[in-house]
Amino acid sequence: MSTAAPRAADQEHLWSVDEHLEDILATVRPLDPIELQLLDAQGCVLVEDVTVPVSLPPFDNSSMDGYAVRVADITGASEEFPAALEVVGDVAAGEAELVHVGPGQAARIMTGAPLPPGAETVVPVEWTDGGLGAGPVTGMRARSLAPEGAAGQVLVHRSAPPRAHVRAKGSDVRAGDRALAAGTVLGAAQIALLAAIGRGTVRVRPRPRVVVMSTGSELVQPDEQLRGGQIYDSNSFALTAAARAAGAIAYRVGAVADDADTLRTTIEDQLVRADLMVTTGGVSVGAYDVVKEALEHVADADEAGSGIEFRKLAMQPGRPQGFGSIGPDHTPLLALPGNPVSSYVSFEVFVRPAIRTLMGLDDIHRPRTRAKLVSPKALTSPKGRRQFLRGSYTDAPEAPAGPPGANAPGGTVTPVGGAGSHLIAALAHADALIVVPEDVETVEPGSEVEVVLLR
Repeated sequence: MSTAAPRAADQEHLWSVDEHLEDILATVRPLDPIELQLLDAQGCVLVEDVTVPVSLPPFDNSSMDGYAVRVADITGASEEFPAALEVVGDVAAGEAELVHVGPGQAARIMTGAPLPPGAETVVPVEWTDGGLGAGPVTGMRARSLAPEGAAGQVLVHRSAPPRAHVRAKGSDVRAGDRALAAGTVLGAAQIALLAAIGRGTVRVRPRPRVVVMSTGSELVQPDEQLRGGQIYDSNSFALTAAARAAGAIAYRVGAVADDADTLRTTIEDQLVRADLMVTTGGVSVGAYDVVKEALEHVADADEAGSGIEFRKLAMQPGRPQGFGSIGPDHTPLLALPGNPVSSYVSFEVFVRPAIRTLMGLDDIHRPRTRAKLVSPKALTSPKGRRQFLRGSYTDAPEAPAGPPGANAPGGTVTPVGGAGSHLIAALAHADALIVVPEDVETVEPGSEVEVVLLR
């Protein structure tokens, strides 16, 4: 949660991308830890190390269906001279009372069943006659037909070394080992491990609840009929999906008309389920950009320390931005521009790191790399602004390993679409952002550029 309002600044101050992000991350704090049931903790981040209370597996067990035997009794066994052993009983998975295997004896054993006392190794059933030797029991399938405790015979056609096909106690993890470290994001495999060591609950930071709403009287929901001057609301869908991909529980409110009272009421109603609020649209200087007006009135009613500041950033796309906290819990709010590409780029640069910070993660940024620009013409960028262009990234082909410390060959990146902040079709085909620094106005084809990977 937020613990303070953003730092004040001159309204004419042109904020850099780094300054704005630094202000956000200095204000947003990780959510308080809670204890959750395993499945409810999926996607959450552990806040403490988890120690193994009991070894896995907790006992020596068989990895095959077959026979548990003593090594000496099958040494030298072959197809021509099989070892004939007395079958003294069965050992099934979950068996508590185990038969004892003595000299010249064998116990039928199932996969996962404990290795019975006296037995030293397991021979797969395929290495035997399946219990078809002389005796009352005529085969594995006939086992249920034999009187309880009846003896049978099995012929073993191959020898085996000690502990063959035996999963040793603690061969997965041992009691006292660290199963998972604090900071681990819990996925299916991690939840499986927690369940396997007997943990029904775990202490985590919950997934942040993010409320997304777009603003604009021109916006219409998909599947509705468009009228003159209307467009479909795509921003709320894009940002909700992006928030979920970042690890949040995201709620899409949808489009709110350009009315300050309606927007203010909607925001106040949504605070009850928000750890972070994201709006898109209405942050420029137009006559109908009501987000500023609505949020100013919300801040007036809040406790001291809350408030939203609207800024101009040295950034393209995404020049107008708003950030602060609202409500009694000082819920962080990021107000993004309304153009589709501007809002999406702003999410990746500012909102995604905020969500990951709320989760308590150390690695909050998308991976970055250097790549060779593949373009039929030079890229241009406005002076003094950091530009983010959509791109398609291709990994470099694998090359033989060089000497220690040598730089690995970089990939290539190709621009997708133009620089316009309304060109949403190009966004669907991009998997990277090409970053052009503030002090660079021209990037020639073949130049090395910084790339943010969106995969």
